Parts: sequence; C-alpha cells; structure tokens
Amino acid sequence: MGFVPTVALPCPLSAGWEVAEQRLLEPGQGGGFSAGAYRPDRDELWLLSDAPRGSISRWRGLRAGGLQGLIPISTLALQQPEPMDGEGLVVGDKHFWVAAEGRLKPPQPAGLLKYNMATGSLLGSQELPPAWRLSSDRGLRSNGGPESLSQASAGGDLLMAAEKPLLQDPPDRVRLLRWTADASGALQPAALRPLALPPGGWGLTDLLVTNQGLLGLWRLFKAPDQWQARLVLYPPNAITTPKSSNAAATPLAPLISWNLLKLGLAPDNWEVLLAAPPLGDGRPSLLLATDDNFNPLQRSHLARLVPRQLPGCRAAKSQVPSANP
Repeated sequence: MGFVPTVALPCPLSAGWEVAEQRLLEPGQGGGFSAGAYRPDRDELWLLSDAPRGSISRWRGLRAGGLQGLIPISTLALQQPEPMDGEGLVVGDKHFWVAAEGRLKPPQPAGLLKYNMATGSLLGSQELPPAWRLSSDRGLRSNGGPESLSQASAGGDLLMAAEKPLLQDPPDRVRLLRWTADASGALQPAALRPLALPPGGWGLTDLLVTNQGLLGLWRLFKAPDQWQARLVLYPPNAITTPKSSNAAATPLAPLISWNLLKLGLAPDNWEVLLAAPPLGDGRPSLLLATDDNFNPLQRSHLARLVPRQLPGCRAAKSQVPSANP
C-alpha cells in the first residue's frame, strides 16, 4: 500500500524553510480541510473535509502546474450511515483510511474507518483501544482527536496521533498508535512512546512519516482570532514500537521547531501537512492547507514549502538518520 516519502530537510536544520508558492481557494472550492494526500501515480491532490457527512475534494495538475495549475475534478462523497468528523487520511491502492474524531455531544465515537476508493462507501470501522475511548473523565477529549493519520511503512502500517493529551495523561504529551496488520489482515493498534507537546493550549494537527524523521504540525489558537503554527521534527525512533510503552514514559522531544508564520504564511488554522511533488526546478516540497472551519471570516489557504540548503552543507548522520523500522 502506497509508499513512505523521502522528504529533504533543511541543511543545516537551522536554515529552515521558505514559501515557494501560495494559493487562496475561492469560495465554493471546498472547505473544512483537515487532512490530505497526494497520489503520484495519478497526479491527484486529495483534501479531506471534516463536514459531518464528509467528502474529499480532488485536483489534478500539481506536478506540472503547481498550486496555480490545480484543476478541480469530481468530489468524492463519503458514504456512511452516521455523521463523522474526519481528521486524518491515508490513501492506498484500492482503499483509503480516515481517522474520525470523537465528540461527547452529540455522541460521536472516534475510530479508524476504511472506505472504497472508487465509491467512497464505508467498508469497515475499528474502535480505538480502551484507554483512548471517549468518556467524561478518561480517554480522548471531546473534539480532541485522533487528529492525524499517516502511513508508517511501505508495508501498510498506519500511524495515528491524538491532538491533545488524553484526559488521564500529563499535559505535556500526546499519544501515538501504530496500526499493523495481523495474520487475518485486520489492523491492530500498538502504543508508541508519546510525543512531547508544549504547554499553553498547543495541539498536534498532522503528522508526516518520512525516511528522515517524523514531521509534525503544531497549532495554537487564542480568542478571538490569534493563530500560531509550527513545523517540528521528531527523531525517526518515534515510529518504532518499544519493548514496553506506556503513557508515563518520558515524551519524545522534537529535534527542532520552525515558526511557520514567520515565513509569511497567513495567520490561520493550518491543519494539513503532506509530501508534494518537486517544483519545476527540482526542489522537493511540502504542501500545507488550512481548515476554514466553515467560518466566513476564514479562508482555505494552500502553501508549498521548500527546505533551504546552504552551500557546502552536508547533513550529519545524527541530523538525518534512517527511519526504517
């Protein structure tokens, strides 16, 4: 199923990123984007909407035309009996998976959902482990995740993360699950070491597994309209299942954090992170997108980032290690 992308990092890491291009989508071109995927075999960009019935807006032309050359194609409506809040997306060869966020009111369970690629029909769903299930005093917070879903290996493993600490956990971490197929082909979750999260209301909105480490997108909102966003890099062992793992383990700290708004991105709800095709000049890129929350005061922004590579820099082995589990 799919592939784990090789994403070039800044060299040195402190060199940071630059914005290669941005695009503001017009009203009517979709909204509520909470996750995305790029299908290199078809040159298709998929953006998942977290509307209650769920849909995926799709475009072609990113490889040749960049953000300005995106051509919309048919929207794929998700077919399921109950409303859900899709927050994570992984696209395979014949199926795709969605991480559905839970809410207490109205009751809406969190889970891992599997859909038919061609029709968008729901093929199955899996509950989260007991420690994650929503309740009044334990588990995920209502509207607190799971917020991201990423492909953890070329063999089909998936990586899921909460947005905020679980109610029973310390406030400085978010939990991770690695879903691996058993002998019957069913995906089974295993707990990983938690990831460190800064205090003050920050949330983890997306993850991208790469061969160089685990890239994460942090978000912070302060009323009435103040947004912050950071891109962070966790070491590759973040996705390796430890011999023993529990929420009390020391959370894994990021190697570095980059302030995205200082790059010139709009102060908005940046929620989507994915590997994109190279620019026309060959430079590798990431694609980011915002969730407009269906709020008339917000908009749907797209942006592509490229890593700065200083002349003569060679990434140290400790800076860009292998992430193959």
